[in-house]
Amino acid sequence: MANLKEIRNRITSVSSTMQITSAMKMVSAAKLKKAQDAITAMRPYAEKLTELLQSLSASLEGEVGGAFTTQREIKKVLVVVITSNRGLCGAFNSNVVKQAKVIADSYAGKQVDIFTIGKKGNDVLRKTHEVVENRSDVYDDLTFDNVAQIAEHLTNLFTTGVYDRIEIVYNQFKNAATQIVQTEQFLPLAPLVGAVTASSDYIFEPSKEEIVITLIPKSLKTQLYKSIRDSFAAEHGARMTAMHKATDNATELRNQLKLTYNKARQAAITNEILEIVGGAEALNN
Repeated sequence: MANLKEIRNRITSVSSTMQITSAMKMVSAAKLKKAQDAITAMRPYAEKLTELLQSLSASLEGEVGGAFTTQREIKKVLVVVITSNRGLCGAFNSNVVKQAKVIADSYAGKQVDIFTIGKKGNDVLRKTHEVVENRSDVYDDLTFDNVAQIAEHLTNLFTTGVYDRIEIVYNQFKNAATQIVQTEQFLPLAPLVGAVTASSDYIFEPSKEEIVITLIPKSLKTQLYKSIRDSFAAEHGARMTAMHKATDNATELRNQLKLTYNKARQAAITNEILEIVGGAEALNN
């Protein structure tokens, strides 16, 4: 059994860890509320924009998406991997990285490059894959305008023929305890099927074609921004849950160490008493 000093040191260490994890849990809980409100407020807009684009596209004949819908032979693929800049959030980052590797492996014989948003994904994937660019700085000021610049860059990479397909992998926020790994095709735009045709009672100004061409770039920017916002909220939910479990585990370990310490101390006291009694009896004899 470890001596009393070692056990006391472990109790002090575990207690300090418990205070840190508890503080991190409260910080993530506070940040989660703001991030959750942001993605909850944005989702209806993003969904309505997609619905409008589908409705208009379904009422048109032929190709109206131009370069955004061009289906080319797939030779080069870009996978946009959205992770966090910090760890201590359970399997949040590893799940996305694992899915990114699965996608890369699915394009056997093709050139697959990685575009990372988040430091953690970049640190892992650059060891095994070709990471062409990392934009961890977007979290320093997460606004639509900053994300729109990244979306425009990705769009240019596709329209100029640098890549034949671009996919996004990220964690979708469901609730504080649940994050769902999502894979979405960013470009080319997937065929819009099952959409409700826009009513002929509407008068469009400008024409439907012009509206669709205008909506597509905005829809792509919104899609990327929603994905990053989703991941940002999911990160804080995952970290809050992970720190909650870590605090519970530290509390349980501390209690076990205290019990061990009390048993060791009691054993030491008992031994001292026995030694005193033994010594007294020896003197009496």
